[in-house]
Amino acid sequence: MIEKNTQGEVWVYAEIQDNTLQEVSLELCCKARQLADKLGVPVGAVLPGYNTEQFAKSLISYGVDRVYLVDDASLANFRTDPYAHVLVELIKKYRPQIVLYGATHQGRDLAPRVASTTRSGMTADCTDLDISNVTEKSGVVHENLLLQIRPAFGGNIVATIVNYDQWPQMATVREGVMPMRSPNPNRNGTVIRETIELKEQTLFAVEVIKREIRKQKLNLKGSRVIVAGGAGVGGKEHFDLIFDLAGTFGGAVGASRAAVDSGFIGHEHQIGQTGTTVRPALYIACGISGAIQHRAGMEEAAKIIAINTDKDAPIFSIAHYGIIGDLKQVIPMMIKAFKERV
Repeated sequence: MIEKNTQGEVWVYAEIQDNTLQEVSLELCCKARQLADKLGVPVGAVLPGYNTEQFAKSLISYGVDRVYLVDDASLANFRTDPYAHVLVELIKKYRPQIVLYGATHQGRDLAPRVASTTRSGMTADCTDLDISNVTEKSGVVHENLLLQIRPAFGGNIVATIVNYDQWPQMATVREGVMPMRSPNPNRNGTVIRETIELKEQTLFAVEVIKREIRKQKLNLKGSRVIVAGGAGVGGKEHFDLIFDLAGTFGGAVGASRAAVDSGFIGHEHQIGQTGTTVRPALYIACGISGAIQHRAGMEEAAKIIAINTDKDAPIFSIAHYGIIGDLKQVIPMMIKAFKERV
């Protein structure tokens, strides 16, 4: 167990994949900066890998004060055990009070292993983080704890989880939920080179024989226009209309959880608390009622157009423009009007 350290830094695990610093790590650097400012402590980023020092400047520009660089040829490819060992040894040495990971495949693999080894509390798939005083039922007040906020019970409620004493406080955070501010290339920071012993054979029980990389077919986060369908689309066969409208605008296709659960479209298209969080320039919600779980994943879109037969649908409360009507009639009219105007 790591001794509680209220003056410890706020750390971010800097994830590298395919020699690229992942965007979620930069999102977390921005959030860590906010949390650290409330606590009055520095922000640190742990950067393990091989020939990764080039990414230190980018981390600093997004709010990091100290980059803990562990450069070792044996870390060229991600493997859980050696990477977890690096994190554990650095946590033991520096005793941060908060450690954040992206809720990616890598982060979800690494974070529980580190938390288990250090006997720390960890919350998975957070959608928000904050700092606040917390009072127990007994009246004991804990100052400046990390509020770890995440959906629970299938997204039907939002739970706030706190960790009194099993420190450091750890959380994995979903991609896209933390706004990424513009970098400041003039920020100054320190790169601290650390050497971690990595000769134990047990750390390398898994050998990387071959790596096969497949490009992601769908990039909802990066799409400026998203057309999303919900249960109101009425069936898998009617999702062709959603694809047609998205194709007209050069956008991507999204969906509500209700549409995914009904088998209308694959989970990779799901937007909301239990899916992807997006901030496009234009979001067209078709047959989506607008449950809070879905709104949490798209309400920061610059412009929202909602199409629904129910004039009282919650989606209209956040839409900039609302169309009350049957999407099977409205969408063809929209496509025709857009093509004629172009």
